[in-house]
Amino acid sequence: MLSGNFPDVFPDELPALPSGTDGFTIYSDASHRGLGCVLMQHGKVIAYASRQLRPHEKNYPTHDLELAAVVFALKIWRHYLYGVTCEVFTDHKSLNITQEKANVVADALSRKSTVNLACLVTSQVPLLDELERAEIEVVAPDTNTMLTTMIAQPTLIEIVKQRQPEDPYLWKVYEEMLVNPKPDFTLQDKALRFQGRLCVPNIPEVKRQVLEEAHNTKFTMHPGGTKMYRDLKETFWWPGMKKEIAEFVSQCLSCQQVKAEHQRPAGLLQSLPIPEWKWEHITMDFVVGLPNSPRGCNAIWVIVDRLTKSAHFLPVKTTYSLSKYANLYIAEIIRLHGTPVSIVSDRDPRFTSKFWKSLQRALGTELSFSTAFHPQTDGQSERTIQTLEDMLTAMCTRFSKEIGKCTYHL
Repeated sequence: MLSGNFPDVFPDELPALPSGTDGFTIYSDASHRGLGCVLMQHGKVIAYASRQLRPHEKNYPTHDLELAAVVFALKIWRHYLYGVTCEVFTDHKSLNITQEKANVVADALSRKSTVNLACLVTSQVPLLDELERAEIEVVAPDTNTMLTTMIAQPTLIEIVKQRQPEDPYLWKVYEEMLVNPKPDFTLQDKALRFQGRLCVPNIPEVKRQVLEEAHNTKFTMHPGGTKMYRDLKETFWWPGMKKEIAEFVSQCLSCQQVKAEHQRPAGLLQSLPIPEWKWEHITMDFVVGLPNSPRGCNAIWVIVDRLTKSAHFLPVKTTYSLSKYANLYIAEIIRLHGTPVSIVSDRDPRFTSKFWKSLQRALGTELSFSTAFHPQTDGQSERTIQTLEDMLTAMCTRFSKEIGKCTYHL
């Protein structure tokens, strides 16, 4: 919508952050030197933009310069205005109509009111189906000819709004909002929003479409995970949004092939030194997710000597306290083999706790933790666990159908 009234457009000293997708207003103006525009929302300044005229634009007449300022504003703030209604203020009233003596039809159409524009939308004519039923052969001449159909597709925002009822969580929140409003959630245009941002349903294809639009289009050009998250969070929201964006960007083949590597090159793998005496250097890990044994144990604590490869399999409960683990470690390992010099383990919360670190510091044992998401660091424990699982599987297959009874023999 274009308006000729041009009020004061500088009510605020500093630009504000946009909130929601409604109430956007553009104030644009042009001179013989450059173009300028201001984006506002609910009376608050959101952003300023200006630039100098290009050489060919200096030949534009006045009404074309004013229109160029409007086009410049709509292009630069497309990410805010796409799919929403905004009001444009300009000081050139002639932009409401396009007069052209050489084309009276265009002049008449430009003066035609567009208030009831929805009535101009017609139904799709299945022309191709009609041609198939009529069995008419379409022969193209030597010149380039193309027979196509044009179908209007809903915008991404409309797709998200339409698919919201398919998410059980969003539908539950929507029904609760009708009875009792919830904090941070609002209803706007029959769509659920979180802090003014459109809620994306937990549907993989919808999320994939949103991520593709923000990453793979010509207007986004494969941004990084941080920038992509900052751009998307202005309009959309869903639980775990930042993590899913980071995973999506890390799996993009084009980004991996094209983008430069800014990290230092990875060094060579360093093997652990060979111990000089048995049970001086050990490794440990847990096997969890097992059914309860007759004694109620549902996990196995695997402790392996790095020199002799001998191992202790200690049935434990995942509900044990750290003091219980410490007493078991002293009774089964230190009592039989003495205090080890070093322990290699993963970053299990039980191994990284302050209690366990304080205990090993008091015993004079050095703790070495494996790199995150790199189980090959403690490959000895992983290989021992594989052998243990093979033994349990064989026992359950041969002697018993309950793995809980098999763990009783450990």
